[in-house]
Amino acid sequence: MAPDTVSLRYFLVLAQELNFTRAAARIGIAQPALSARMRRLEAELGTPLLVRNTRSVVLTTAGAALAESAPPALAALDRAWDTARSAAAGELGTLRIGYSLSTGAETAPALVDRLIRGNSGFDVGAVPMATPEISPAVADGRIDAGITRGEQPGRGVRRFLLRRERVGVQLAQHHPLAEHPEIEIADAAAYPLRLPGRAANPVIHDQLSALFRDVRPDPRFHTPAVSFDMSQRDLRDGVTLAPAGEAAVAVSPAGLTWRPLRGAPSLTIHLVLPREQSPLHRRIRAVAKTLAHELHWLPD
Repeated sequence: MAPDTVSLRYFLVLAQELNFTRAAARIGIAQPALSARMRRLEAELGTPLLVRNTRSVVLTTAGAALAESAPPALAALDRAWDTARSAAAGELGTLRIGYSLSTGAETAPALVDRLIRGNSGFDVGAVPMATPEISPAVADGRIDAGITRGEQPGRGVRRFLLRRERVGVQLAQHHPLAEHPEIEIADAAAYPLRLPGRAANPVIHDQLSALFRDVRPDPRFHTPAVSFDMSQRDLRDGVTLAPAGEAAVAVSPAGLTWRPLRGAPSLTIHLVLPREQSPLHRRIRAVAKTLAHELHWLPD
């Protein structure tokens, strides 16, 4: 059985002082208590560590060997304790994040970067996922957190508002409506409107299509053949519009721009965490809350 670490630490002080009175004063205990600790330590090891007389203390061969080998062993033990405490506090570990493709332009990278820079003990991995799959994956533990556009349904999770953004349309810079700083919903509805496929994100598809619910004649909606075309080829005809959140400004390729729709409600982006949260999950939420405040993602 290994000796208790308190007695071992006391022994190291005594090995430095080679005097019970000074060692006891330095530790902050009575001299008889220190003597009792040393006798117990020797009994546990089954060998004398000290040669005592009325004036001095001398280390035995075993005592000298222990005085040399114990400090690195105790330092390693201290590191092990610190690692365990950090893990329990949510400061260490592997963090798996799933995010909707539409949040990958700005929101998800900003949060992942902040988690990495502010928590050196994290090993962060972020992967794009189909939006309807994110909440179930968080609930069953396949991922630790999710970032979704829209308040997605799902059991076993909690959703926290991370960002609000204005709704507008992406369009070609030479589109007739691009000259307006804001576009009326009825004016936008006069042109073909590209919406994301409903299977990819039913909540956002329905929210965007609802913007034009009261417009007559009925708008002409279509879904792109390629769900995530970075070049946005179908908008370059100078006719088609794509309803989108303000984050589209950051990723609009050359030749395209974005304009807000007047009077449209905002789109929301949510952080998805398990209903039962560990210290790691609470730390993610705290980092996300601070980031949202600093970047003005939410109104004060």
